[in-house]
Amino acid sequence: MKKVLFATTALIATTGMAAAEVTFGGFGRFGLFYDEGNDAVGNDELRIEQRFRLTATGTATSDNGLEFEGRIRFQTDDQSNGASNVARRSAAGFAVSTGGFRLDVGSVSDVIDSGDVVDYYGYGVGLTSFAEQSSAFNNVPASGFGVEDDDSEIAPTVKLRYTAGDFTVAASITDDSAATDTAANTVTKREEYQLGFGYNFGNYSAGVAFGNEDTEVLDGTTGAVNSSVDNDFWVISFGGEIGAFAFSILVGDSDINDETMYGLSAKYDIGAATEIRFAFSDSGLDNEDEVVAIGFRHSLGGGVSLRGGVGQNTSGDTVADLGVIFNF
Repeated sequence: MKKVLFATTALIATTGMAAAEVTFGGFGRFGLFYDEGNDAVGNDELRIEQRFRLTATGTATSDNGLEFEGRIRFQTDDQSNGASNVARRSAAGFAVSTGGFRLDVGSVSDVIDSGDVVDYYGYGVGLTSFAEQSSAFNNVPASGFGVEDDDSEIAPTVKLRYTAGDFTVAASITDDSAATDTAANTVTKREEYQLGFGYNFGNYSAGVAFGNEDTEVLDGTTGAVNSSVDNDFWVISFGGEIGAFAFSILVGDSDINDETMYGLSAKYDIGAATEIRFAFSDSGLDNEDEVVAIGFRHSLGGGVSLRGGVGQNTSGDTVADLGVIFNF
């Protein structure tokens, strides 16, 4: 992503002091979005699609070469009823790196969401990537850096990654603070860990990640356990490029989902500026439809592209979008 330098602060009081800088980057998109299922809940099937994202990133390098980073995000989106929300903000995410090591702390991606070792999303279809190879995957946690409502409380994630040549190993842990529901008189506690390994060889890459999430809902008065979920999960991905063709395959499972889940996505360059994309995702459950979609991307130059697609979601409803996205 092309970033525009907003401000550079360099207080050179003594020789050897490192410079720090703040940059802004992000994207904007707008167009049309169609969802056949919206009619069932009283909303228009066709609405205006819009999103604006702005990420502020501050970086600094210590005298011994450690690289530090902190970032926050601002974002506004359209809603299913066609209205747009006022820009929301994120909690802070931090990172420190040196050589092949990188430590992320705070509002940061876990192993699966980060893409460090597995390709969870693949080649998304449409302006909004409404169809991805993981769209039908159930109860595989993939949480990351994002915006929330003003009263949200974001549990910190700690992720450590090490890369040596073509091999990468990563681990993350999220320990949610107890969330109290006053109306229901309950307290929810949740812990999650993920561990993954990835390897690149030539034009191909493979990876595996697995983990566990343990959730308990306690009675707010007695502390007794009302309900609990102990969910083991794993995903495996394999992908590569063959000339103008690129593909990604995803397989996964979770204790809560009764069947093994499968996903596939691909793109094919039909010219220097245009590509065709395809995505398929299947939860394996009888009560859910497969996600199938096809779309295109056409570069207009300067970080601007025209994108669109049409497909089916897990409810069997037709979904489509078309519009323009620009990066800055």
